[in-house]
Amino acid sequence: MTRPTRESSGYALLGAVATPDDLRRLDVSALPKLAQEMRRYLIETLARAGGHFSANLGTVELTLALHYALNTPHDRLIWDVGHQAYPHKLLTGRRAGLEGMRRLGGLAPFLSRDESLYDAFGAGHSSTSVSAAAGMAAAAQLKGERRRVVAVIGDGGLTAGLAFEALNHIGALGLDVLVVCNDNDMSISENVGALREHAARALARAGFEAPHARRPAPVLQQVERELAAGSLFESLGFNYHGPVDGHDCHALLAALDRVKDAKGPQFLHVITVKGKGFEPAEAEPIRYHGVTGFDPVTGTLVASKPGPPAYSQVFGDWLCAAAARDPRIVAITPAMREGSGLVDFARQFPSRYFDVGIAEQHAVTLAAGLACEGLRPVVAIYSTFLQRGYDQLIHDVALQRLPVLFAIDRGGLVGADGATHHGAFDLSFLRCVPELVVIAPSDALECARALDTALTLPGPCAVRYPRGASAEVAQVEGNEVLAPLELGRARVLRESRGRRQPRVAFLVFGTLLDRVLETAEILDASVADMRFVKPLDQDVIRGFAANHELLVTLEDNSVLGGAGSAVNEWLLQQELSVPVLNLGLPDRFVAHGSRDELLAQCGLDSPGILRSVQKRLRGRSLTQPASGRSLS
Repeated sequence: MTRPTRESSGYALLGAVATPDDLRRLDVSALPKLAQEMRRYLIETLARAGGHFSANLGTVELTLALHYALNTPHDRLIWDVGHQAYPHKLLTGRRAGLEGMRRLGGLAPFLSRDESLYDAFGAGHSSTSVSAAAGMAAAAQLKGERRRVVAVIGDGGLTAGLAFEALNHIGALGLDVLVVCNDNDMSISENVGALREHAARALARAGFEAPHARRPAPVLQQVERELAAGSLFESLGFNYHGPVDGHDCHALLAALDRVKDAKGPQFLHVITVKGKGFEPAEAEPIRYHGVTGFDPVTGTLVASKPGPPAYSQVFGDWLCAAAARDPRIVAITPAMREGSGLVDFARQFPSRYFDVGIAEQHAVTLAAGLACEGLRPVVAIYSTFLQRGYDQLIHDVALQRLPVLFAIDRGGLVGADGATHHGAFDLSFLRCVPELVVIAPSDALECARALDTALTLPGPCAVRYPRGASAEVAQVEGNEVLAPLELGRARVLRESRGRRQPRVAFLVFGTLLDRVLETAEILDASVADMRFVKPLDQDVIRGFAANHELLVTLEDNSVLGGAGSAVNEWLLQQELSVPVLNLGLPDRFVAHGSRDELLAQCGLDSPGILRSVQKRLRGRSLTQPASGRSLS
């Protein structure tokens, strides 16, 4: 842990606080000054290092008050969506590591039980905190232990059904849980839904500014205000408290002192401002949600380097063009408008755009319902977030053979967001679903063609692409329709000239293709861009098996159960005898770092691929001619 050290000018209080114990030794009158120092430290550090920004500026005073009022880590403090927990890291021994956070070998991007005793529960995805708190409170009750259990949920976390399932259960059991709602009217984008409107009207009644309220709030007396604000949570068995100004340390401590030892379910409603204390972030909290660097005085963001568009932009441009041609196309996102490239679509086709909030299960079944009525829904979703809607994909879409297109962003290693956000498993969990076509395009142009192809299919299709940019730019003008891909057909990009023995063939699924071509030249190997994970191009596999001594499958997905496994299974079914080397992500959770660093760590960069193939060639005799014929 960080020990108290002499800090640079302006951080006298923060320099003396290495743990919450140090914090609790301060006089309460020092907390507002400490909050100023913490906010300035976050601004100066993240201006250089980048990271999640505006959400953390909004939780400074709340974090101070919670650690001051509670006996952490004995009391369990559970943060939802770890991107609001940088102030928590500052106060729990990790201040010196903040600048290296999200980098290879540095602090985790979110919360991690492996990193600190103060991280009671790992948090990367949203809306898990209340369920985890229920489990911890029930465990304390069963074990006869006296401890407080507090869940801090916000940044859109209450738009997810999981959170309400937990609230309902806690209320039914009467558990001693305090749920603190950090209400900033935001997730990454603006919050959506009827609950947002309910909260806005409740805040207006209580005297807080609520510009997003569509209907005026009636004038009520103070007792009526609190009852009206908390009626939803009272109906779930919680005692409602608030709302409280989340940037007033004294008001927060007074509220926590009232509720922290109360028996039964308690709900404390705290109002914060995303981007608090940095004017550009307050004005544009979405733009400053995640930053790569900025001027700490003016707020001017570091300009991105010129280059080809990201896959999310390729998708967004394609979707707008497709929707202009086909009025049946509608788009659905679970609160990821910016990240999934839907900003332009939402502006151009507002009536055909559905942001369901952080509600992936609902997003998928909503798409199924739209498809039942003849529309062509496109679900734009991150790979790891689709994990949360997997049952709906199977039961509500695939089983009914409905023409839903899943545009799956962040497939494979995503880089700095780490293990909670790597799309490491999608090819494995998708290819086993009947009726589902799975496409893994190798570049931006192939991605646009794959999306066009998906719209020609009578059933569901998943098109999976990574974070970041492709070396190949998709040149699509206006309403141009690209030639669709032939279903289940690969493209052979290079054929061995027979200069090297034994002969090697690469079967590449997805965007690691560019890393293979250089290696293929060294090995004089054949290369196929497989395009389709399901259905496979059986003719290409059969041909390569007949003419090569080693087949190498490559994918940015778990090597267990992925596209390479599909090739293995088909070869066994056909009783074809040819050695196969499967390359992909290892059977472990890959940490954070840059995408290139992590690919190298996993042996999926060009030198790593070459080493793996050469090791296999040395490890066993492959010099006999490959028969590619039946084992019988």
